Amino acid sequence: MDILKTFGPLIGSVAPTIATALGGPVAGMAVKAISGALFGHDSATEDDIRTVLANPTGDQLAALKKIDADFKVQMKALDIDLEKIAASDRDSARQMQIATKSWLPEVLSILVTIGFFGIIVYILKYGLPESGKEALLLLLGSLGTAWTGVMAFYFGSSAGSQKKTQALTAALGNGK
Repeated sequence: MDILKTFGPLIGSVAPTIATALGGPVAGMAVKAISGALFGHDSATEDDIRTVLANPTGDQLAALKKIDADFKVQMKALDIDLEKIAASDRDSARQMQIATKSWLPEVLSILVTIGFFGIIVYILKYGLPESGKEALLLLLGSLGTAWTGVMAFYFGSSAGSQKKTQALTAALGNGK
């Protein structure tokens, strides 16, 4: 989904359930939800959404947060576990890697990591250039999203870690 590639960090920080859905089999429902929140109807094109998300207002960000909560309830009502779908996707990728022993994921992971931190070091050292600033920030956002995926592939997802932490906290809290 092009919207997720372009605005993954923004959507992920404001509407994490929608962002997860954009990368899976219910992406169409997620796009309709975003369209409804931003335009009041569910027939906006990806270009329309991309244009609005390039410079969202506070009201639009608030609308995205609201539809994220509504979408989460809708997914639960339909008995769709987005985290389970995402975990299954990561697991199938890991199983494929075990079976094929391909060197490509490791090389791509290294390149993404070098690119992501290389751009951060460049920006810290030289600042943002006058021309091409938007392109550099877009590349940084895309590499940040990719790097998050690399970390989730090799070390597990933060959502799974959060659930474990909550379970441990609840268990320890109940044991007092």
